[in-house]
Amino acid sequence: MPVLSPSLITAPRADQWLRFTDAGLFELRTGKVELGQGISAALTQIACDSLGISPAQVRWVAGDTDVSPDEGFTAGSQSIEVGGQAWRHVGNVVRSHFAQTAAHRLACRTDALHLKEGVFLAPSGQGLSYQDLAQAENNAWHALRVDADNPTFIAVRCDSVVAKRDDLWLKFTGAGFIHDLHLPDLWHARVLRGPHPNSRPLEVNAEVLGALPGVDRVLIQHHFIALIGREEGALIKAHAQAKALTPWSTPDLPSDLAAEVLLPQLSAVSHMAAHEKPQHAPAASASLTLQRQYSRPYLAHASIGPACALAQPADHGVQVWSHSQGVFKLRDQIAQALQLQAQHVHVLHTPGAGCYGHNGADDVAFDAAFIAHTWGLNVRVQWSREDEMTVSPMGSASLVDIRGSVGEDGRICQWQMQVWSHTHLNRPSWGDGIQLLGAWAAFEHCPQPIPKDVPLPTGGGLRNAIPAYDVGELSIEHHFIDKSPVRVSALRSLGAHANVFAIESFMDELSDALQIDPVAFRLKHLSDARARHVIETVAHRANWQARGEAGSGHGYGLGYARYKNKAGYCALIAHVEVAERVKVHKVWACVDAGAIVHHDGLLNQIEGGILQAISWSLHESVRWDAKGIISHDWENYPVLSFNDVPELDIHLVDAAEHPSLGSGEVATGPCAAALGNAVAHALGVRARHLPLNPERLMQAIEQASP
Repeated sequence: MPVLSPSLITAPRADQWLRFTDAGLFELRTGKVELGQGISAALTQIACDSLGISPAQVRWVAGDTDVSPDEGFTAGSQSIEVGGQAWRHVGNVVRSHFAQTAAHRLACRTDALHLKEGVFLAPSGQGLSYQDLAQAENNAWHALRVDADNPTFIAVRCDSVVAKRDDLWLKFTGAGFIHDLHLPDLWHARVLRGPHPNSRPLEVNAEVLGALPGVDRVLIQHHFIALIGREEGALIKAHAQAKALTPWSTPDLPSDLAAEVLLPQLSAVSHMAAHEKPQHAPAASASLTLQRQYSRPYLAHASIGPACALAQPADHGVQVWSHSQGVFKLRDQIAQALQLQAQHVHVLHTPGAGCYGHNGADDVAFDAAFIAHTWGLNVRVQWSREDEMTVSPMGSASLVDIRGSVGEDGRICQWQMQVWSHTHLNRPSWGDGIQLLGAWAAFEHCPQPIPKDVPLPTGGGLRNAIPAYDVGELSIEHHFIDKSPVRVSALRSLGAHANVFAIESFMDELSDALQIDPVAFRLKHLSDARARHVIETVAHRANWQARGEAGSGHGYGLGYARYKNKAGYCALIAHVEVAERVKVHKVWACVDAGAIVHHDGLLNQIEGGILQAISWSLHESVRWDAKGIISHDWENYPVLSFNDVPELDIHLVDAAEHPSLGSGEVATGPCAAALGNAVAHALGVRARHLPLNPERLMQAIEQASP
């Protein structure tokens, strides 16, 4: 039997997920929120299929702490795997309950019923809607439990429907994002922050700040400084002036920015995270041993739209609109910081710029809540581009060292891996303390959480550190670095981006040393049939056998992983050209995410993941100097441009016989690896440290020269 979704444990009653409206609509509730990934359409499809209703009848309430079920964070590629599974189960329970009632009242068998747009139709032509049946039983269905083990479901014939995204039109026309939201009697606010999350104002002249054009009020509490005014345009100019007028402290930052140099210098706590030795296998003598290091730098979220939030005072508390990925955790943290009861903080999710991970959304929500609660104002707070790129959490840098041996039979017999990295999960409510930047500034003794990471098998910094291949004796050592030169937390795929890049690069280096085709070498070490299928399929679609010799300037590279070693499978091939820089011409991908719920949504996930991984792997790197973080704008933190978007060929395996698997992060690691392997094929020289920009490529060429 499938494992019950954990969401059903926290919300075990049907009425926590669903409400029938008098207008014949279905108010569906979820804790999983729309981050631009199209999850609303996929969840609508699941609900329509299980309840026998049409998309036009659906009204979602997502991420509302007063109404929605608490499903934790919208993260970890779990919206379908966990949230979708929960809603399918709820729909099946509710449909089965009312199918029995309808069959009794319509005097027919349940298998004779036909569900059409929420109406149970009997062969006689008579019909009863969910609303009719609920009213007749005086809403006794509210007590339905959806957390029972091994329930019996009643199948009912339903019309097929196709759900489409209903959020895009508003976003295209300027009314679909939190930045477009407006409250009555609205004030705007900008918070002053320095060039680093740990910067503090050395001197604050409230009189001078309050006299700046556009500033009507100045809120100063400890190190928290907010400029407040009616006109946003004037306030933006005042914010820039105020920042220049305010001197800031800067923490001592290391001079080395390169992860392969910096991370081993930092204090770490080391432990053996995994050690596996094949049973009943004779010890193999090594005929080839290689040892290599790979790294990735600190990465910013770099969303096009900066963090934004709105708040207004409410009875005994505050109401907040936020694009947080975890509204319930945010609610609890705001309540703790402001010393309020959790039920007096109401957080409503509103879509922001696309983001996978912990960016500034929670921080700006606290900024707005603090101002609204302190001064009783309806307020909108938006961060500047510089704030977004300097003080919001970033993805941790990683250094990976792999030592591997191959036996006389051409098979890997030993694999030793070491990973140096920080925490990859530092969200609000992750551990003790408060994880809100504004609270740290406003309250002198605000407790900050102690950094920690997620252990294997899921892993944070060690995510996907366990190779997918049969590698003989395996050991993985984790060097956890608690202190970081920048503020770090969750970024899409956590440590999998660096770990898969390293593992797949090393697989290519082993195959090159053995003069074996990289595809054949991988297949030799793979026993998972689904893994073999995605690799063989993408190799066929990319005409891998015709890729040519290394060193021509054009290269083809392969990358493969199963995300978290338990979610979706992705094999990817990149075709690049290397001249003054790396140009990606085409990317092929084959993805097996189990049963496909929403084809277009899954396709969007893979395409978006590939483009973000190309940007990370070729362009992005957080940089600093003695004055603070200097990668604070698009000139100093370049991202993939529209002109450099390659042709994409995505093949989705519809494995309908298997459960749906998480897919939002499956492409990032394989894409980085495919690019690294393609660049090595194009140059005949391997660059092992991301990003693969001209400086890193030149460094690799110089190190390879005799």
